[in-house]
Amino acid sequence: MNSNAHVSCLVLSSYKITPPITGGQKHTYYFLQALGKIISVHVLGTKNNEVPADFTGQFDQSLPNDIRRYASPLLPFRIYKKLRNTGSKVLIIEHPYMGWAAMLLKCFSRTSYIVHSHNIEAMRFKSTGKWWWRMMYVYEKCTHRFADHNFFITDEDKQYAITHFGLNENRCTTITHGFDFDSTPKCHEKVAAKSSLKQRHNIPAENKILLFNGVLDYPPNRNALDHILHEINPRLKSHPEFKYTMLICGSRLPASYNNLYEENTNHIIYAGFVDDISEYLKGADVFINAVNEGGGIKTKLVEALGFDLNVVTTKNGAIGVPESITGGKMKVIDNNNWSAFANAIIQSAEESYPTPREFYDYFYWNSIATKAAIAINNTLA
Repeated sequence: MNSNAHVSCLVLSSYKITPPITGGQKHTYYFLQALGKIISVHVLGTKNNEVPADFTGQFDQSLPNDIRRYASPLLPFRIYKKLRNTGSKVLIIEHPYMGWAAMLLKCFSRTSYIVHSHNIEAMRFKSTGKWWWRMMYVYEKCTHRFADHNFFITDEDKQYAITHFGLNENRCTTITHGFDFDSTPKCHEKVAAKSSLKQRHNIPAENKILLFNGVLDYPPNRNALDHILHEINPRLKSHPEFKYTMLICGSRLPASYNNLYEENTNHIIYAGFVDDISEYLKGADVFINAVNEGGGIKTKLVEALGFDLNVVTTKNGAIGVPESITGGKMKVIDNNNWSAFANAIIQSAEESYPTPREFYDYFYWNSIATKAAIAINNTLA
C-alpha cells in the first residue's frame, strides 16, 4: 500500500466517536484508526470528542455538539477550508446526514466525496416506526447517487442501495466492522476470564455463562432485552437440567427495569456498564443476540465471534456476518422463534470448536482499511 502513502482525506463526523462505547462509535473510530496507518486521515468532528494521544490521524474538534452542526450555512465553507489546509483530495462523510454540504461542494468546487454508510438509515427508521422515514429515503438516495464512491457496512446494504438507489456497483464497496486481533484468545486467557467472572458475580462452578451486551436505552437493544426476559429465559428455565447464569451488560438501562433486581432469582444478573467487555467475551460460553429491529451489522456479534464465543442470533441480527465463515459457531434462528432460540442456546453451550481462520481474514481491521484505501485511491484516479 505504499502507493497510497501520499493520499490524504478529510473525514466529516457529525457525532461523538471517542471514547468509542457504542457500536457506531466503535465502527467509526477503529476504522479511522486503521485507515490512518495507510493514508493520511484528517477528521473534522464535534467538540465533545475525547481524542486519545495514539490516534493515527489529525482530529479537529470544532463542530458544535447541537443541531447547528447539521444545518449551518457555513458548513460547506468550513469543510472547503479544511480540505485546502490539509491538502485532502477527497471528503468522506460518516452517515448521509451532512450530504447536502458534500453535494454543494461537489457542484461548486469539484470536491470528490465518499459516503460511509453504517445502515440504510431510512429502513432503520422505518423499522423503528419513525413516520418521516420516506423523507430520509429521498435524501439518502440523493446523497449516495451524487457521491463518487459509497462504503456500506454489509453486502446486504450495498445490494439494497444498488437496487433501490440505482447506484453503479463499481462505485460501491463493503467496508464491514472489524477488530484488531487476527486469531482466537489463548486457552489460558479464556479459563482465567471465566474464573474471574464466576468469582465476581458469585456464579456456581457448574453453570454455563450466557452473555448479552448493548446500550440498553437504544430501542432495538431494549426490545432484545425484553425478548430475553419474557420469551427466552422462561423457556431456558423449563429445562432444569441446564445450569446457567445470564449476564446482561450495558449502560443506560431504563429506570423502570430497576436494575433487574427482580430477575436475580431467575438466573439473570445485571452487570451494568463494564470497562473491559473483552473479559466477559473471553469468559462466557454463549453470546445471545436477540435483536429483531434496526439495520446494519451488529458490532457486538462480530466481537463475540472474534473472541471465539459461540453465538445464537436472530436472522435480522446476523445481517452482515456470512454464516459460511463462522464454522458453525453462529446459529441463526428465524425472528421470533424463541423456542428454537432457547434450544439453540442449550446446544451451543455444550459445543467447543474455534472460530475459523476465514472469519478473521474477513473481519481484520487491517484488511478492511486496506480495501478502503484502494477505493479512495481509485476515486482520485
